[in-house]
Amino acid sequence: MFQTKLTHLLGIRHPIICGGMFRIGRAPLAAAVSNAGGLGIITSATFPDIETFSAEVRILRKQTDRPFGVNINLFPTARQYSPADFLEVCINEGVPVLETSGQNPEPYLDRIKKAGLKIIHKVPAAQYALKAQSIGCDAVSIVGNETGGHPGMTDVSTLVMLRQAAAQLDIPVIAGGGFGDGAGLLAALSLGADGILMGTRFLATREAGAHQAVKDWMVAAKADDTLIVQKSIGSPMRVAKNALAKRVVQMEAEGASLDELLPLISGSRNPAVYFEGKLDDAIWSCGQVVGLVSDVPSCRELIDRIIAEAHAALASVNAKSIQTESSRCG
Repeated sequence: MFQTKLTHLLGIRHPIICGGMFRIGRAPLAAAVSNAGGLGIITSATFPDIETFSAEVRILRKQTDRPFGVNINLFPTARQYSPADFLEVCINEGVPVLETSGQNPEPYLDRIKKAGLKIIHKVPAAQYALKAQSIGCDAVSIVGNETGGHPGMTDVSTLVMLRQAAAQLDIPVIAGGGFGDGAGLLAALSLGADGILMGTRFLATREAGAHQAVKDWMVAAKADDTLIVQKSIGSPMRVAKNALAKRVVQMEAEGASLDELLPLISGSRNPAVYFEGKLDDAIWSCGQVVGLVSDVPSCRELIDRIIAEAHAALASVNAKSIQTESSRCG
């Protein structure tokens, strides 16, 4: 086992978190990750109203007695319900961990702290990680350009961004973007992280509620089968490289306005992909780590494999070090 500041903070066995995923972050996946020793997360934005969200949290509580979390995106939307509404449900339902993203969580921190919840804030750059620590967040996830979903406006990789953050932070740091196996976990720990955040890799598991066609595409995909859309409107998103995504990129290159792009990038189109398997009908989040996806295991099989691979990678590094030292002595 790899015990870190993160596992102690959250009370989890392994330093592996399933990040919030729109449409996919529901109770079955979150429970499977938590029961396997990681931290499963359900995504509040998935649910159309407070009632269905509350019901999902209660379902999750019945499916696991292990720590779990809820993702709340703080970015303003036209939805009827505010982040504060979802936060009140989390407090009332006894959710132990919050994952926030999108905007500064400071306006909500007093309420979160008084209720005894742990808060992990997700950021796309080291300077935002420092701000998260300064306002009292318990941990921070830092995601580089490789990540699926929203990587931020820079093109900096997790490799560099993680080192920048870890060198300056005292709270646990979680690395996101490009992680899907044990060698990646060991690399993240070596670079100063206290755990890893995975979304794309957990999408290709048996418990993830995505159509089999999505998972089959991921198994066959290469690392360059993703691209960035929406950068022209200041909301970059790494997605699967399908016909619609390539059309959006072309429109952006031609100077399309937000009003022209909205019908194509709206999240309301996602169900056609995730639940009907129509892979070209919507843009959908997918990280470059898809190039490392070769199967669709259960969450337990995946997490157990990652931990075993990390131990094997550590043993390999130690063996190489011994060999190098022996050659010098010889």
